[in-house]
Amino acid sequence: MVGEFLKGEKNPRIIGGGEAESLGVRHGYVVDSQLAIISVKNAVLIAEKSSGIKIKRAFISIGGVSLRGETSIGSTIISKADDEVTNLDINKALQDCEDNVNLNNKKIIQSFPISYRLDGKEVLGRLEGMRGTKLEIKALVVTYSMQHLEDLITVIEKAGVETIDIIASPIALSQIILSEKQKIMGVALVDIGCQTTSLSVFENGLPISIHTFSIGSSDITNDIALGFKISLEKAESFKQGDIEEDFSKKKLDEIIEARLSDIFELIENHLKKIKRSGLLPAGIVFTGGGANIPGIEELSKSTLKLPASIGKTQIFGNLKTKLRDSAWFIPLGLIVSGKDNDNHSEGSFKGLLKDLKNTIKSSIKQLMP
Repeated sequence: MVGEFLKGEKNPRIIGGGEAESLGVRHGYVVDSQLAIISVKNAVLIAEKSSGIKIKRAFISIGGVSLRGETSIGSTIISKADDEVTNLDINKALQDCEDNVNLNNKKIIQSFPISYRLDGKEVLGRLEGMRGTKLEIKALVVTYSMQHLEDLITVIEKAGVETIDIIASPIALSQIILSEKQKIMGVALVDIGCQTTSLSVFENGLPISIHTFSIGSSDITNDIALGFKISLEKAESFKQGDIEEDFSKKKLDEIIEARLSDIFELIENHLKKIKRSGLLPAGIVFTGGGANIPGIEELSKSTLKLPASIGKTQIFGNLKTKLRDSAWFIPLGLIVSGKDNDNHSEGSFKGLLKDLKNTIKSSIKQLMP
């Protein structure tokens, strides 16, 4: 998706977009780089034609089974002689949070401070300017498989596009689907994709948990195809509620409910793990292709005991219907997320890319005779 922010406008103006069949990717990671490169090139070409702009750089979203959010605690001793907390101290404590994460073949994508303590006492509101001796930060550190990230960066690069920044898909989605009020009160955003389902939980305006499950709407399609002995294409149509008269609606509902129950059980177990089961006043917001399954809201309410709704956005304005589909929510979220991020390629992300490229070069050298 290609967009721009006009002076004085809060929301972006969408200039164009391009989509292509996702080849060479499974569960959110690259399994065939050559096919994946073709897919990226095709999507970029269509976006260039629709927007009339040559695309050289882009913000990239990542999702998939290796995307995780890990809670970490870091600390630092206040550096100034008068014990005044500065932004440097905050960054040091946040860096300590990241250093305390057991990476084990993972890369840190983003970090979000959740809470602060100064000399053991919780700090609410602005931290800079306060006085103390020891600062502690609790943060959500978002990580991704190093191998998967290297493969993705390589594919994007070989498709002729420079990566400006990488943003976790749930974070991009939250920018356009969730209101600030929802994120403050406590809400779960559930993105049911084709092969994976991501769960991100927000509280006090910040993400406090991100997790990805290896189950998606294609599993429901497969169950329907097996249950009715029909093609995957027809099963997909049935899943969206377009069932033929010769087939049992009751049986279809039972098949769909069984698989959705599996997804909801995974969500419930994770909410229990982070002590938020039944404790999110703004409920659960569904998005992704699986959110279009008829009856998902009511089933969710009865299973998870929380308010449930389908995620929507008002940012699209007068866009053509083609670009209003929820499949475009993540690209739109990337545009909003990237509004103030033009300097990222010169900052910490530049270091991440450098590390990845050096790793890739080392791997190539090791393979050379």
